[in-house]
Amino acid sequence: MYSEITSNKRKTIILIMVFIALITGLGYFLAEYMGYGYGIMGFAVMLSFVMTLISYFKGDVIALKSAGAKEIQKQDNPYVCRIVENLALTAGMPAPRVYLISSPAMNAFATGRDPEHAHIAITTGLVESLENEELEGVVAHELSHIKNYDIRVMTIVVVLVGAIALLSDIFFRARFFGFGGRRDSGKGGGQFGAILMIVGIVLLIISPLIAELIKLAVSRKREYLADASGALLTRYPEGLARALEKISASTAPLQTASNATAHLFIANPFKKKKMSSLFSTHPPVADRIEKLRHMA
Repeated sequence: MYSEITSNKRKTIILIMVFIALITGLGYFLAEYMGYGYGIMGFAVMLSFVMTLISYFKGDVIALKSAGAKEIQKQDNPYVCRIVENLALTAGMPAPRVYLISSPAMNAFATGRDPEHAHIAITTGLVESLENEELEGVVAHELSHIKNYDIRVMTIVVVLVGAIALLSDIFFRARFFGFGGRRDSGKGGGQFGAILMIVGIVLLIISPLIAELIKLAVSRKREYLADASGALLTRYPEGLARALEKISASTAPLQTASNATAHLFIANPFKKKKMSSLFSTHPPVADRIEKLRHMA
């Protein structure tokens, strides 16, 4: 379990470094070879960062409302609240506020910018369908997302995705309307300079897709990390493995889920059977179950 946690932390750092290298390379290309100046990169990063700050501080409220989650107190559902409180105590973190989503779908998610401002939402279908050890595994997974500060990691990633998308969009708008830039920057010269410019433009065109794929890859790595951390918390990987089996076997989609919130859930809320793993917000459930059972 410890090696799984270490491996996924390292892979996430590598992916974020690739992200930073991509946006730096795009900024350098626009500044040096297209003549837009370094201000365009700073502007894209700043605007993306401001937009993300808004979602960072208010995104939890938006996610909970969009999912139709209703906050509950201990007297409303002592069973669920007790599981959350006990596992939070074991993890050495404040107990998050607990929400229920009235839906037959089997799913759950955690949100909040840090352990002191955290929320965990669980569908009624999940509570009704899972055994005690299985529900504990799911709750431990979500608490691990909170304790591992996954929301902060994804905030950084969203900033970088937004910056890359803005750089690409600004470039094409400026070229289309004939604003800014130089047709010939004089950099590189000759045939090599022309090849370099073509490569740069192609990269600029496909960079938003590359950025989105890296974002999805980071999201999937955090799911593996939360699985491992959750198993470490309960000391019973089989509980989460069995819960994932039941969740994947369920065919009821979560109607209140959206593309913007799909990555938050423990499993794909749309239940698309033929979705390419390349564009999925979650790693294959079978792979997650296999890794959990190798931890036992």
